[in-house]
Amino acid sequence: MHADSSSHPLLDPPTLEHGLPRFADIDDDVLREAFPEALRRHRDQIREIADNVEEPTWENTVEALEASGRELARCTAWLFNMLGTDSTESRQAIAGEIIPELSAHSDALYTDAALHARLGAVTAPDGDAEGARLHRHLLRRFARRGADLTPEAQRELASINERLSVLSDAFGNNLLADTRAHALHVADATKLDGLSPARINAARSAAEAEGRDGYLLTLELPTVQSALTDLTDPGTRAALHEASQRRGVGRNSSVLVEMVKLRARRAALLGYATHADYVIEEETAGTADAARGMLTDLAPAAAANATAEHKLLCELADAEVTSADWPYWEAKLKARDYELDEEELRRYFPLGRVLRDGAFFAANRLYGITVTERPDLDAYHPDADVWEVRDADGTSLGLLITDYFARPGKRGGAWMTSFTEQSRLLGTTPVVANVMSIVRPTDGSEPLLTLDEVTTVFHEFGHGLHGLLSDVRYPTFSGTNVPRDWVEFPSQLNENWAFDPAVIRNYARHVDTGEVIPGRLLTAISDARQFGQGFAAGEYLGAAVIDLAWHSLTPEQADALGDGADDVEAFETRALEEAGLMVEHLLPRYRSTYFNHVFAGGYSAGYYSYLWAEVLDADGFDGFIEQGAAGEDPAPAAVRAAGRRFRDLVLSRGGAEDFETSFAAFRGRPKDVAPLLARRGLTGAV
Repeated sequence: MHADSSSHPLLDPPTLEHGLPRFADIDDDVLREAFPEALRRHRDQIREIADNVEEPTWENTVEALEASGRELARCTAWLFNMLGTDSTESRQAIAGEIIPELSAHSDALYTDAALHARLGAVTAPDGDAEGARLHRHLLRRFARRGADLTPEAQRELASINERLSVLSDAFGNNLLADTRAHALHVADATKLDGLSPARINAARSAAEAEGRDGYLLTLELPTVQSALTDLTDPGTRAALHEASQRRGVGRNSSVLVEMVKLRARRAALLGYATHADYVIEEETAGTADAARGMLTDLAPAAAANATAEHKLLCELADAEVTSADWPYWEAKLKARDYELDEEELRRYFPLGRVLRDGAFFAANRLYGITVTERPDLDAYHPDADVWEVRDADGTSLGLLITDYFARPGKRGGAWMTSFTEQSRLLGTTPVVANVMSIVRPTDGSEPLLTLDEVTTVFHEFGHGLHGLLSDVRYPTFSGTNVPRDWVEFPSQLNENWAFDPAVIRNYARHVDTGEVIPGRLLTAISDARQFGQGFAAGEYLGAAVIDLAWHSLTPEQADALGDGADDVEAFETRALEEAGLMVEHLLPRYRSTYFNHVFAGGYSAGYYSYLWAEVLDADGFDGFIEQGAAGEDPAPAAVRAAGRRFRDLVLSRGGAEDFETSFAAFRGRPKDVAPLLARRGLTGAV
């Protein structure tokens, strides 16, 4: 289908398949032109609903509200996606201008007394269970956004929200700038010994792109950088590790402390003891105490396991192993004890095969869908590809954009995002994107992935499936529009298929010979994945504990905080000590000044959700095994039947069903923590 060049690419209804944006026709100037008009149109739509003289009905109130703001949604989807994948000073400036306007617009909507009254006056149609759930959800959202506050309190709330939006944007921009500024410059190639030729060439190219001689090791989002596994020079490892931890220290300390204070004050205005209580009320955990209890229950066992692992590494190194050295010596131990050579292993994981013959193949086995490349459709960057997803009966379900390569202006990490969401009310189908930051080989060869990168491809495609297989009426409940501690469940469960025997043998073929990965390596992968769980659990729990500690402060406690770098570090130390996670040389996965999830993303007081979702994932995947759908030589009919159940009960329902009910319906009972404890080596911890 061809675009209508006479229509506006943001203000008019989309003209490409599935509402794919006309990326070639959108730039910063187009957005600047469109945004004020899109905002005006949404204001007018809200006023038309709120001031309607007709009696409130479901159609003229709730469904009209659900259908409003499409133009604004297209503008913000384009801008915020571009800020993640291709940030520029111009786009940052645009965001700085419109984010406060968006915050004020949102506050005005949720404190509109006439609109709130109309919502309270209607009921969902008989038999519309999804509608009844939506009605409860909207009324609760209005209350949580200040609809019941006095006008004076509403004005204070709006001021807080506007300031928080500005600070969140500043945090992300500061982190992006520091990520580039603190990339490690190496003049001597011998200091990069251990890295693959492709990785060294990429470092040389990164330096050239910055107009520098030598080599540049760009920084990834977490504390631990993947290159630490391979670098043989302890000095280079230490310098890279230190560079990772310097991000945001000079600028983000004061930003994050101000955010913590404002979040605490906002929670108090709305009647909550802390920001954590406010956030987690809407999550499946239900209470901050439940989330906190899970972390504190598991922390002692994780710390003990990490301490034992560190001792083994020191014995192997015959020296003290620092936090910078830990990944290197862990890889050496796995090579010795499990005959697992990370560099050899990568030869079996070329990106294209992992994607097509791994992630897409597994989805076809489970859900009957096919994913086909669409070179006739353009994405937003030459590095990104567009794929069409079709159901077993040939129905076109939506589009997937894959954007896997690192580049200047792209923030680190990996994520899934949406340009268009599925809704039967709106007649829309999904356009979702999977984004990573893999270093592209400079010689044009295909990237060879680490085990972590293979897992991430499957993880993000799990989020993609959640969006692509959505089948709901109301856009509020579409796809990944669910609580944080539920949204990670489908994505984390999908990781399991990366190492399922039938799947991995289909995609893991040697890049040079085409040989299927041998059984000895599969055994080594399985055995080696059990080692290092103490480190993995400890660094994750450390970050989750820090997040909850910041956001469990009352306004009085928050106001007493200092905002210097030393103050922030001291706060982190106290939180880790209280949780029993002060393991020597084990650092949190994220320190506060570069904790993008909670200070520039949507995970404040919610980073615990990955572990909460892993309880569901571990137990849920056991359900696939019990149904004969995983493991050695499963029957195709059993795989498809289990996939159909998971699709029908979880993936397709988005937020339209009660989450505990959905899980219990799939599993046949409520969740059980035992499979997670066994996986993590934490049996006996709770």
